[in-house]
Amino acid sequence: MVSLSQRNGFPELPEECIANILSWTTPKEAGRAGAVDPLFRAAAESDTVWNRMLPSDWQAIIAQSVTPLNFPSLKHLFLSLSDNPILIDGATKSFFLEKLSGKKCYLLSARELSITWGNGDTPQYWNWISLPEESRFPEVAELRFVWWFNISGRMSTSMLSPKTNYAAYLVFKRTDRAYGFDDPPPRASVGTTGGGGVHQQTVGLGLPVMEPNQQHQIVPPPQQHASRPKQREDGWLEIELGHFFNEGGEDDELQIRLWELEAGTMKTGLIVEGIEIRPTKG
Repeated sequence: MVSLSQRNGFPELPEECIANILSWTTPKEAGRAGAVDPLFRAAAESDTVWNRMLPSDWQAIIAQSVTPLNFPSLKHLFLSLSDNPILIDGATKSFFLEKLSGKKCYLLSARELSITWGNGDTPQYWNWISLPEESRFPEVAELRFVWWFNISGRMSTSMLSPKTNYAAYLVFKRTDRAYGFDDPPPRASVGTTGGGGVHQQTVGLGLPVMEPNQQHQIVPPPQQHASRPKQREDGWLEIELGHFFNEGGEDDELQIRLWELEAGTMKTGLIVEGIEIRPTKG
């Protein structure tokens, strides 16, 4: 039987050449090529392909991991970083890759954020607790009660993949006594210091959670807020705070903020794991 590669003339090319060709595709396309033909499969497994699929600074990133990484091949490393986020920077950030594109993603821990009344010695407002069975981080922030709700985060855009549309999400849980996030709901802003505008929207932290089978349904305005909580596979909730385009090439600062400071209503019952930055879909 003549294989697909033979019909297309690929046996005339050495495996290294085919690997170089595949390295210019996407992780998804390289995986498909390896599934349809034995010659493609050998080339698609090579480090030549997956070194290009990984971020150019992957060695510097994994060097920051709080635990050593063992990987028999660069494909194994890519798949591991896609499925199993690693803790970096003293466990203040989590890093992972989007599997379909190889784009860089981060989750900034609550300790990496600026939380009004939460970063100092004020446990009557925000309390730092450990949830080892639920969170990847050593600590998360539990809101006991505040009237001024203000959380912000920042990071260098050079840490992200260039030419990429990103969105920022608050990763959180609500306790049974969660209260104070409906009237009025908080607002969020996401933007970079290098321009491109600042995205602002209302954030429905107190709205019912969207289950996975609801997340592509259209919710007509004005009955609902611009964003609402969604269930994550890791057991936490997330809510979109805004989106931005990372041009790359400049060391700008990404600035993210979530706040409600004017109503003077008490807010309680929130557990914050962090803010996740990952590419948008589509």
